[in-house]
This record gives sequence, structure tokens and C-alpha cells, in this order.
Amino acid sequence: MRGIVKAGKRLMASLLVAAMAAGLSLSAYALTTKEKLDQAQREQEQTKGQLSQTQDDISGLKSELDTLQGKLDHLNDQLSDVSDRLAELEQQISDKEQEILETQEALEEARADADNQYAAMKSRIQYMYERNDYALLEGMLGADTISDMLNYYDYVDAISDYDQQKLEDFRHIRDEIDLREQQLQKEQEELADYKVQVEAEQSKVSGYISSTSGDIAQNAGQLSNAQAEAEAYEAKIKQQDADIAALKKKLAEEIAMSKLASQSAKRDISSVSFAEGDRYLLANLIYCEAGGEPYAGQLAVGAVVINRLLSSVYPDTITGVIYQRSQFSPVGSGRLAIALAEDRATPACYQAADEAMAGVSNVGDCVYFRTPIEGLTGISIGGHIFY
Repeated sequence: MRGIVKAGKRLMASLLVAAMAAGLSLSAYALTTKEKLDQAQREQEQTKGQLSQTQDDISGLKSELDTLQGKLDHLNDQLSDVSDRLAELEQQISDKEQEILETQEALEEARADADNQYAAMKSRIQYMYERNDYALLEGMLGADTISDMLNYYDYVDAISDYDQQKLEDFRHIRDEIDLREQQLQKEQEELADYKVQVEAEQSKVSGYISSTSGDIAQNAGQLSNAQAEAEAYEAKIKQQDADIAALKKKLAEEIAMSKLASQSAKRDISSVSFAEGDRYLLANLIYCEAGGEPYAGQLAVGAVVINRLLSSVYPDTITGVIYQRSQFSPVGSGRLAIALAEDRATPACYQAADEAMAGVSNVGDCVYFRTPIEGLTGISIGGHIFY
């Protein structure tokens, strides 16, 4: 066994050198057309699912944006109403302050008039009763008739009554003005309190508007991103459609190639000379392609390689067949290289390689195999269709 492993490693090294000499690299090998097609279809289904989810997100975001915009419109109307009320209040307060000022001025004038009237009255009383007693007496005694003397007393009484009435009138006016001033000040305080409430409402509504505007901006950004994602998914699906169409075309070409191979000239197995390491290489490829398949499936994989080897339309060596560009996925993925380095082929894989190299085939002249695909017919063995 140790000798086989060493031989396998030497073979692997020689294959790498040969590939480099041919201008190839293991990374240049790709999946088979069927595997590419399956993968492309899976990826497209995933992209369609992502697009559907994104479209649902867009619908939800648009609905949320409409709701937020309606809320913002309502708040703006509310703020406009509050601002109008606040402007009206400020005007009322200004008018009230002017009215209070005018009332205070009138009150001061009334107080001054009352004080002046009171002072004048005192002066007249003092003049008549303190300084002009003789004049009063002379006036009374100098009257020609009793009627003139009584009239003189009536005149003095009238002056006194006038002063008293005038003073009383000014007192009433002053009291009315005092009461009006108190009322105006109370109204001013009530307006100021109401203004504080309206300003608080204005601040509250402004805060709601700011918050809602922020939500709208965030929602609009998310909507823009979602729409961009949807456009990207749509473009990706379009490209995937083109890729899938190309892969289907290539698959059809492979089927045509299989038919061509079946109709082309074939060598007899007895004319083939196998190189050192061919058995080791074929057994490990069988392991990579059908290691979990029943023995019939492993033999079928080996038969496909030998059928290509015998056909005039494929390379005429096992190495050439297996390492032909884009033919066997384990080559491109690196799994074959790992299997060769560790000799992972099982005894059944070696047995299948031996039988295939001896000319045994359970799939006739088939030169392709892959997992089942709709519309593809052939020989079904295990998890593969051979055609």
C-alpha cells in the first residue's frame, strides 16, 4: 500500500507539471455543464426569493411612508393652528398691555384731578371761613333785602355742595379706574398663562414634527435602498436567464456530442495501452464521482471514461480524458487532487476501474453522466443519468 501511495503522489506531481506545460491550471477547470446549470437555477430561485422579499419590503415601506406623510401633514396643520393662536394671543397681550397703560395714565389723571379739587375746596373753605369772615358778614349785612341775604348764603352753600359732589365724583372715577386696572391685570395674567400653555403645545407639536420628519427621512432612505436592491435583483435574474439559456444550449450540445461519439469510429479495448498510474487515477476519479453510489454506478463512471478514450472525438489517454477542460467537476474543485494525494479510492473503486479498463460497460457507449434533469433521458443508475 505504501508503494501505491508513493506512486500516486509521483503521478500527481507529473500531472501538475504536464498541466502547467500545457498552459493549464487546476483552477481553470470548472463544474460540468449540468452542475453549472443546476447551480445557476438554484441561484436564480434564491435571487427570485430575495427579489420577492425585497418587493414585499418596498410595499411595506411605501405604506409606512404614506402613513408617516399623512401624520406629518396633520402635524403641520396642527402646528399652523397653534402658531396662529399664539400670534393672536401675543397681539391680545400687546393690546392688553396698552390698555393697562392707558388705564394707569387715566387713573393718575383722575387722582391728580381729585387731589387738585380737594386742595381747591380746602382753599375756598379756608378763605371763606378763616380769612374772609368780615367780608362774609359785610356781605350779609349789606344786603338790601332778606332775600338777598339768603341768596348769598345759598351761593356759599352751593359752592360747598359743588366741591363735595365734585370730590365724590372723582372718588368714584378713581375707584372705577382702580377696579378696571385690577381686572386688566388679571386678564393679562390669564393671557400670559394661556400663552405659556400654547407655547408648550407648540414645542410639543414641533417635537413631533421633527421626530416624524426623521422617521420619514429614514423610511425614504430604506425605501431607496430597497428599490436599488430590487433593481439589482432584477438585473441579476435577467443575467441568470441568459446564463441558464447558455447552459441549456451547452447541455444540448453535449447530448449531440454524445450522439456523435456513438456514431464515430471506436478503437477496440485490446488496442489500448494503459500508462503507469492510469488505474490509480481512474479509481480515484470513480471515488470522487460515485464513491457513495452502488457498485453498478461506480462501474458506469469508469465505463464513461473508457468510452471516451475509445472514441475518436475525445483524447486517447485516460489522463487526457479526465483532465480535458470542464469535463469532470472533481478536477476543477480540487477534490481529485486531494483523493490522489491520499489514495482515497476504495477496493470497489479499484475493482470498477479494473473492469472498465478490461472493456466491461454497463452503460453501453454513453460518454456523459450527471444528476437527473427534466427532459434528459438515458440509463439511470443510482443518482446519475448516463447518456
